[in-house]
Amino acid sequence: MSKKIYIESLGCAKNQVDSEIILTIAKEKGYEVTKDPKDADLLFVNTCGFIESAKEESINTFFSLKDNFPNAKIILGGCLAERYSKELELEEADAIFGNHDLSKFSNLLDELEKADEQIVLAPEYPDPDKDKDDRNEFLSMPRSCYLKISEGCNHRCNYCAIPIIRGPLRSRPMDNVLAEAKRLISEGFYEINLIAQDLGAYGTDWDGKSHFPELLKTIAEFEGNFVLRLLYIHPDTFPLEIIDIIKNNKKVLPYFDIPFQHASERVLKGMKRTGNREKYLALINNIRTQIPEAVIRTTLMLGFPGEEREDFDELLRFVREARFDWMGSFLYSREEDTPAFDMRGEREHKKAIKRATPWKAELEELQSKITEENLERFVGKKYLALVEENIKGEDLSIARIYSQAPEVDGLTVIMGEGINPGDVVEVGIRKVRGVDLEAILIRKVF
Repeated sequence: MSKKIYIESLGCAKNQVDSEIILTIAKEKGYEVTKDPKDADLLFVNTCGFIESAKEESINTFFSLKDNFPNAKIILGGCLAERYSKELELEEADAIFGNHDLSKFSNLLDELEKADEQIVLAPEYPDPDKDKDDRNEFLSMPRSCYLKISEGCNHRCNYCAIPIIRGPLRSRPMDNVLAEAKRLISEGFYEINLIAQDLGAYGTDWDGKSHFPELLKTIAEFEGNFVLRLLYIHPDTFPLEIIDIIKNNKKVLPYFDIPFQHASERVLKGMKRTGNREKYLALINNIRTQIPEAVIRTTLMLGFPGEEREDFDELLRFVREARFDWMGSFLYSREEDTPAFDMRGEREHKKAIKRATPWKAELEELQSKITEENLERFVGKKYLALVEENIKGEDLSIARIYSQAPEVDGLTVIMGEGINPGDVVEVGIRKVRGVDLEAILIRKVF
């Protein structure tokens, strides 16, 4: 009787890909994957260590699983384990396994069978050259998946712990990425979400030049029924060539995820970013001029050291002018070992966050109105949608059209029967429901 493994994957899409690789390795070692932790012999918590709230969620998830399923062995893995492997005093964990060379998970499983004490693997940065490109276990919705093209980041923004956790930029060899893309397409995946800390930086660690346009164009020319979605492109080094590629190739969705973080040049400079409101608006206008149907998502940060009311007012003005389709906002987290950590003490930090909290609410209220207004442009038009799930007992299904990325944006509610998760269907948008769209089924495409 085979042992069973359960994984709780927290944080970003890159963590999800790591989780899928870990599950694939476990299956190769004879484990059976279960979606119910009560059935598991081995629990794996793939943690996030980016900001304080994510770290708290990771630790709480670990102890919840440990307390509820004490007979199973449990591994603390992922970014939190990577970042604090030397400092963590977590005797409840049977092993601590970061996001380093994931191929070592196979050996860890062997050691875990005979170990009488906790196993801690020495931290080292993830090696994308050793990434498995034959995942056969996926945690995403049917016919949608993530494809990681690089690891780490060279931007070194003053607030960001990612380079500490995942190291400098290391781009996966292009042949490996292309081979994995071909395999995913051949296996029937319709939506392939390209991910990295910064897609536009792909290949700059080789010769200083972005090779992302070349990679994107090559994949977009593959045969098959699929679309590409781009997630995360740094605005300060945005490769403008991709606008033309997206404009001329329908397989690349006109969806742009660009984390601007702020609009005040003074605040951005403190973050070690080189943009400002005018530069960012010019980029947005360039995209929309060439691709009128473009959808733009961003992330904005409040409470960074030095931010004053006038900086926030400039950010509000920026959001009014940019009219983002989607926006996420978060409060600055003071992370040790980052340059911004020493910009102010903990007492001043708490005061600043208390002041910025209502600003965040004001910003989100403004964006909510803009999002609802922007969604009206989809009403009365037809789009292809990827079905994610059926609503039990009703002739309703949940799906996404090109303007809706997995997990972070609104959804499309389809009225109609006879469709299943993973189907690609044509729908007619009838109305806006808050941040969601209501649609009727026209036909099943494939």
